[in-house]
Amino acid sequence: MLKTIDIARVLFLDVECVSEYATYEELTDEFKYLWKLKCKSILKKYDEEITDEEAATTYTDKAAIFAEFGKIICISVGFISRDKDKSLKIRLKSYAEDDEKLLLENFCELLHQYYKPHSHFVCGHNIKEFDIPYICRRLLVNQIPYPSILEVQGKKPWETKQFIDTLVLWKYGDYKSYTSLKLLAAVLGFPSPKDDIDGSEVGRVYWKENDLPRIAVYCEKDVLATAQLFLKFKFMPILTDEQVIHVE
Repeated sequence: MLKTIDIARVLFLDVECVSEYATYEELTDEFKYLWKLKCKSILKKYDEEITDEEAATTYTDKAAIFAEFGKIICISVGFISRDKDKSLKIRLKSYAEDDEKLLLENFCELLHQYYKPHSHFVCGHNIKEFDIPYICRRLLVNQIPYPSILEVQGKKPWETKQFIDTLVLWKYGDYKSYTSLKLLAAVLGFPSPKDDIDGSEVGRVYWKENDLPRIAVYCEKDVLATAQLFLKFKFMPILTDEQVIHVE
């Protein structure tokens, strides 16, 4: 299948999320109660009461990964094109906003205009398990209609062939473990995407340092690494620094 995919029809994507509020204390009483229920499964304390301290610490550490308690602050994308001499170029662009609804509307405008499910693809690392479901859930929360390429509710896996998950490709049918993009970069010999912050620090950088541009740079590095990994799967040369363009 990969051999027949035109890389110019692939949108590479990565999402960064944070907790919807900076701290557990800012939640309403209803959501504090609901978060404590969630903590029972997170902490595997099914028959124990969760203390406020446990709830607050777990909220800081884990709330971002749950679409019910988190929000998207950055979606970075990359699209590859060919120059006149047929050399590849990747353009990286970030949709980064404090206003999640505005971010999602701008991102969806891109999908509406240029990416259709029967002729284009969306590629990411662990995209089927995390990025796509998270985006779709937050679209619903914000009452934004799904672009056609993201209309996945009720569809069987073979009906969503527009999604290319590099984690699934690496597993080759083995579903026992997760392999990070950083590890695959080291194994396959392309630049690691992680040379500044990592996923566990995104919340701190956002809520305490208010540095959304730094998060966008980090997110774009993940997109570039995903594109490099995809090229490896197609047995093609990886991109050099001269082939990477950052779009403001």
